[in-house]
Amino acid sequence: MQKVTEFLTTLDKLIGGSSWFVYLLLGTGIFFTLYLYFPQIRYFKYALKIVRGKFDREGDEGDTSHFQALTTALSGTVGTGNIAGVALALHLGGPAALFWMLITALIGMTTKFVEVTLSHKYREKASDGSISGGPMYFMKKRLNITLPSGKSIKTGSILAVIFAIATIFSSFGTGNLPQVNSIANSLFQSFQIPHIFTGIILSIFLAFIIIGGIKRIARVTEKLVPIMAVIYLIGALLVIIYNYENIIPSLKAIASSLFNGSAATGGFLGATMAFAFNRGVNRGLFSNEAGQGSAPIAHAAARAHEPVSEGLVALLEPFIDTVIICMITGLTILSSGVWKEKHETQFQMTDTEILAGYYNEKKDQELLSAHIKREALLPLYSGTLRVENGLLPENITVIHARSVAEDVLIKTHDHSRFSGNLKIKDGKLVNPDKVILQGKSLIHSAPLTALAFSKSWLGKYGQYIVSLGLLLFAFSTSIAWSYYGGRAVTFLFGIKGVIWYKLIYIIGFFLASFTDTTIIWIFSGITIALMTIPNLIGLLCLHREVKAEIGKFWDEYRKRFPDEKAPKR
Repeated sequence: MQKVTEFLTTLDKLIGGSSWFVYLLLGTGIFFTLYLYFPQIRYFKYALKIVRGKFDREGDEGDTSHFQALTTALSGTVGTGNIAGVALALHLGGPAALFWMLITALIGMTTKFVEVTLSHKYREKASDGSISGGPMYFMKKRLNITLPSGKSIKTGSILAVIFAIATIFSSFGTGNLPQVNSIANSLFQSFQIPHIFTGIILSIFLAFIIIGGIKRIARVTEKLVPIMAVIYLIGALLVIIYNYENIIPSLKAIASSLFNGSAATGGFLGATMAFAFNRGVNRGLFSNEAGQGSAPIAHAAARAHEPVSEGLVALLEPFIDTVIICMITGLTILSSGVWKEKHETQFQMTDTEILAGYYNEKKDQELLSAHIKREALLPLYSGTLRVENGLLPENITVIHARSVAEDVLIKTHDHSRFSGNLKIKDGKLVNPDKVILQGKSLIHSAPLTALAFSKSWLGKYGQYIVSLGLLLFAFSTSIAWSYYGGRAVTFLFGIKGVIWYKLIYIIGFFLASFTDTTIIWIFSGITIALMTIPNLIGLLCLHREVKAEIGKFWDEYRKRFPDEKAPKR
């Protein structure tokens, strides 16, 4: 398992975790923001009107309303990225990561508008009469190259196949595996519910809903998304208000670390500006999925006689998902102060390393900080450790969750103290399944957010809001992504292949409830990148067509509503 993790980590660094991917993502959004004259600002109020049905016309073709398409797409984006993803970004990059998530969302509003517009324009009817759409359809129809000789090169078809295959993998890496894994971890921490029980029960519910298709999915999400958002935001605001004296310092921490990185504070050993930027953008994309090409698949099913109106509806998604929900989550964690404190936890082996030699967190802060930032690595331990009554020898230092672990205990799986020898190679346990490590360290992902929610008048009951919110958010994300993957299967293999995909999807959902979290998050980052790259290429190639469609839309809008002042092209 360790070798698999190392391979996936290397692959993630080359693709989703690399600087070129971040520049491609943000560069595409910035290009369209300037090319279309800041549509996320100029068109915002019209998007609110259209989602309420202002531009609807009797006889519009589709399977869902604008609002149902919006909530279905939001159910695909509002999930662990808003709860676990924000906490992970803060844990890795410090407060500055929150700012880069915000910037990613504002730019992503334009990207989402463009990708939904194109995908809606080229949607098709499946053999069962349902609407099927997404970036693979505009790629197939518009990105083939015709040579002067008249010969056609099927570049668009190749890109479409790559995108569809990546969508299927991403449905597991984004919408399936990390969602149920975060739910199971949160419910185990809050209620001590075994992971496998969570997997069994939710898998049954998932099967019942997704077999009903997009209409049943839309009926569920249009009720689920607003309810869960209100409950979650109330709990978050209670924490922020309770810790009101930390609001201004939290905002200052975000601003002060933008260009210098985050300094060491408490158990947090600091983060560079580059890492905060990369993790903020990466987690921002994971949260709102702008540019990934997923939401266009849901919006393609919306009832609309032309594509731009649905693109305007989609423009609201990154705003709701990241600007509102993620920012409030981030301020909740920062104002509570738990992000830089050590807490009792069970260590994840893939997040743990053992250093050769004893290091004091205060005296050796610079050395430890440089090691955490990977600027200057400290020597890793290799050899055999003698453990007596659960206690490690004093000539080593355990690093867990990018912090120096304290009060470390080694236990067997029946929770009795372990005595014996442990083989270590390059700072990692050779047989990680042999024992359990626990102690005090920083925590991240969903457990960190849950802990932050307990820092209000609600006390420990506040974490139950996170458990409930994570359950509803993540489960609805899994529902939406099953539809995205199913449409990709329809594109590649026809409607008959969907039932087999759904079966595998449900099995994977169950298995992921007790799979290592770190591996799932790494796999998720890879699949996001593999899906995003061909989509962005397609958007850039068709930039003129997008602008032409927008012009046609506003011409029609002015004719239908002559008393309103519509924006210029």
